[in-house]
Amino acid sequence: MNQLAFTKKNYILLAIGMVIIIVGFILMSGSGSTEELFNPEIFSFRRIKLAPAVCFLGFIFIIFGIMYRKADKPSDAE
Repeated sequence: MNQLAFTKKNYILLAIGMVIIIVGFILMSGSGSTEELFNPEIFSFRRIKLAPAVCFLGFIFIIFGIMYRKADKPSDAE
C-alpha cells in the first residue's frame, strides 16, 4: 500500500498554523493614516510587536506540521 507524505495529523497541524497566521493578520489590521489626519494607533504594540510575533509563530507551527512524522517503533530484526 502506498503511503501518503502527510497524515491526518499533519493536515490538522497545518490548519492550526494557518488559523494562527490569520489571527496575526487580523491583529495587524486597522485604519491607517491619511495626509489630513494622523492616526497614532498605527504604531500600537498590537500592530507593531504582537501581530508579527503571532504570524511568525504560525509560520513556525506550519513548518513543524510539515516536518512532523510519527516515530517508527523499533524493530527487533537483528
